[in-house]
Amino acid sequence: MNTRLHRVFIQAIPFLFVFLWSTGFIGAKYALPFIEPFYLLFIRMLWTIAVFLLLCVVLRVQWPSWQQAGHQMVTGLLLHGLYLGGVFAAIKWGMPAGITAIVVGIQPLLTAVLGWRLFGDRLLPRQWLGLALGLIGVTLVILSTRGYGKFDLTWPAIAATLIALAAIALGTIYQKRFGGSVNLVAGSLWQYVSTAVFMGILAYSFETRVVVWDQQLIFALAWLVLGLSVSAILLLMYMIREGEAAKVASYFYLVPPATSIEAWLLFDESLPFLAVAAIGLTVAGVYLVVKKA
Repeated sequence: MNTRLHRVFIQAIPFLFVFLWSTGFIGAKYALPFIEPFYLLFIRMLWTIAVFLLLCVVLRVQWPSWQQAGHQMVTGLLLHGLYLGGVFAAIKWGMPAGITAIVVGIQPLLTAVLGWRLFGDRLLPRQWLGLALGLIGVTLVILSTRGYGKFDLTWPAIAATLIALAAIALGTIYQKRFGGSVNLVAGSLWQYVSTAVFMGILAYSFETRVVVWDQQLIFALAWLVLGLSVSAILLLMYMIREGEAAKVASYFYLVPPATSIEAWLLFDESLPFLAVAAIGLTVAGVYLVVKKA
């Protein structure tokens, strides 16, 4: 029975990750009225480091070598620092969140192409088709559920979005190549050390760091730390270690549809029929990528 439950849990990990990761946008929506974005991320990283230090002590994890710790800090800077920082900066500088999500949504395709060109990773034709269908589905979901009105794209916002896109694709591949032998808990701790330093530099250089400590902010921060930075990231590191980079990246296609459903349930945002159909297309695309031959 225990073996069966373990197998079910392993199979459910990608979908649990998608749910947790998608709630990050909801958590940010609750938190940002009371705090600036980089300072929010800085405090979130400090809380997360405290949690992982506690986990390392309780679980008595094997400590990585300094070389392994260095690799984890690079992964953290890419997956957490430059990705999250780039997304928040792009939105702050006028890029609509939906447009930002579309650009960053190219990540699974970019990850697959980089893995193919740099390391010779091979994908079947149906997997390339699945990646393309997933991108189309994500784009349709975002465009059909959000109205943008008139907006001006600035070069800083465009640059920040492209940096975020490149960072999460490279971070996924880098972790797959150099982080597989490191304990997940200890490795994540070092990832957040480099991220905290980076976010601290941004917050103290560009923001006032004024915080309104509302109950809503505290609950949102707690969820962002425990639900996202701890639980979701451990699941992501596990998937990267155990699976192919392109297959893992394809699950990110499911995040915008999941977020749209959550926003519909929590904030009464629109979810038209086209969005529902696009969610189905996205799911079909991911299925083509991850299904066994």
